[in-house]
Amino acid sequence: MTKVKLCGLSRPCDIEAANELHPDYIGFVFAPQSKSYVSPDKAAEWKRLLAPGIQAVGVFVNECPKNVAKLLNNGTIDIAQLHGDEDEEYISRLRLFADKPIIQAFRIHAASDILYIEQSAADYILLDSGAGTGTVFDWERIRNIKRPYFLAGGLSPDNVGNAVNMLRPYAVDVSSGIETDGRKDKAKMAAFLAAVRKGAGL
Repeated sequence: MTKVKLCGLSRPCDIEAANELHPDYIGFVFAPQSKSYVSPDKAAEWKRLLAPGIQAVGVFVNECPKNVAKLLNNGTIDIAQLHGDEDEEYISRLRLFADKPIIQAFRIHAASDILYIEQSAADYILLDSGAGTGTVFDWERIRNIKRPYFLAGGLSPDNVGNAVNMLRPYAVDVSSGIETDGRKDKAKMAAFLAAVRKGAGL
């Protein structure tokens, strides 16, 4: 079944909602330029409140590898998601400091991007339309991808069922699509999870 990542959680009530709905992953954004930014101290506090079985992903944009590794090694996060210009050398350096899973995000511009993306040294790849733009890219471009991936970019309760049914991604990743007035909306979070399950035929 397609897994679900609810990203950009930034309040204790978001964690409470996640614990009730039980997605596979939640995301803490550590990029200061993001409206969903949380400090490492707050993330560590909220990670302790997270229900067992939900993995915490830390989203970084061109962060120093040692800083990323620190949060992986002290248990603040379980997985690092690289959402900037990080390259293969960066991934190799990060692995020297922390032996934890890595997600590398890629922006999809054309079907020809796929061959390069499939060769990423990261444990997982994430396909997006841009750096948190909240817009959908042309899914036809990734129909033939052979590697399991996280699908992101403009997903919402209204379209994620179609995405799951059409593409069968390893996971779907949502942030702005489960918000109302810039804040996470528990009803939309629940609707998103229900739509994924319906799209998967469950």
